[in-house]
Amino acid sequence: MLIIDAPERADVILVLAGETDRRPAKALELLGKGFARDVVFNVPANAVIYGTTYHELARRWAETQPQANSLHVCPIQGFSTKAESLETAVCLRKLQARSVLIVTSDFHTRRALSEFRQELPEFTFHVAAAYDSEQFGEQWWRHREWAKTNVSEWFRLFWWELVDRWF
Repeated sequence: MLIIDAPERADVILVLAGETDRRPAKALELLGKGFARDVVFNVPANAVIYGTTYHELARRWAETQPQANSLHVCPIQGFSTKAESLETAVCLRKLQARSVLIVTSDFHTRRALSEFRQELPEFTFHVAAAYDSEQFGEQWWRHREWAKTNVSEWFRLFWWELVDRWF
């Protein structure tokens, strides 16, 4: 119920901030298959690791990829999916995107798609799930961390549907 995995061709692939292994890999796979012309990576603007910002690390990494000309790093400040959607609009407009394929963690797809569609109706959104078998799976009740992820995401989805989407 939480997971939607329905990638469709779009102008841009958008990788939501957060997990930095599976999501970028999934986006590059989709780019290679011709799902879009560009990829935008949302990256926390001010987060620092070992004296370097995530933004700088992401930019350097993107420059080393074979598809570097199609990769764009979008700095974001917000910590919620709603805030991220609003900040992302600036980067999408710069690329003159009209349709967007969101790549996020599998358990986050339904809520992310709903929030982006609500907050940015000028764009058409689709979503692709980046699976991580160590983070979440179908039999979520058999693993403590997966169960916590499931409960947390259901809570966030309900909160979005009942409260946030109306304000």
